[in-house]
Amino acid sequence: MTIIEIPVGWPADETSARAVQEELRTRLVRTEDGPAAGAGHVTGLDVAYDDERDLVVAAAVVLDARTLGVVEEATAVGRVSFPYVPGLLAFREIPTVLAALDRLTADPGLLVCDGYGIAHPRRFGLASHLGVLTGRPSLGVAKNPFTFTYERPGPARGESAPLLADGEEVGRALRTRAGVKPVFVSEGHRISLANACAQTLHLTPRYRLPETTRHADALCRRALKDALGEG
Repeated sequence: MTIIEIPVGWPADETSARAVQEELRTRLVRTEDGPAAGAGHVTGLDVAYDDERDLVVAAAVVLDARTLGVVEEATAVGRVSFPYVPGLLAFREIPTVLAALDRLTADPGLLVCDGYGIAHPRRFGLASHLGVLTGRPSLGVAKNPFTFTYERPGPARGESAPLLADGEEVGRALRTRAGVKPVFVSEGHRISLANACAQTLHLTPRYRLPETTRHADALCRRALKDALGEG
């Protein structure tokens, strides 16, 4: 098993990580609408941890955006590259996520992260961070609202309500299943919030969570068991 080591020069403390985050945030593009829902490829990204062994496993699953069928899968195992600090979680896993993406032969297309984009204390969550580093359009779909406020959206599929941080709309609480609690969508890089919501609805034809997240979550859990010799 090849383990992705922490890159040389990777931020080791909160101060240096924040400096990198602030610099990368200047490259964020929020003026593009992004690819149309159902066009090209869309790639789900997720990670699983083994804290005792200080390991993180990343999974990247490419789907055909029209059919939602799996085109290609890749995984990588790496060292946890940063301590747990709220607002800096991307630094714990990005080297391993990038390694998984690098192992794909298919064009990843749109990146869909299990987490946040600009819905972040400094408007630069994992989806934004990965989007800037790869140059690809990206969005985040989170299961929980973090520290943001929102009104409950209507009960029907497709209804939404603004996700607010200090009065600024940083995402939307989006109902993907009628009568089921919403998910929390935010733009990452090179996509509009309206399109991020349209993409999320296209990716949730049957379940609350996007097919991208469901496939990537299952794959990284299997890969973690294999890495630990439990498969």
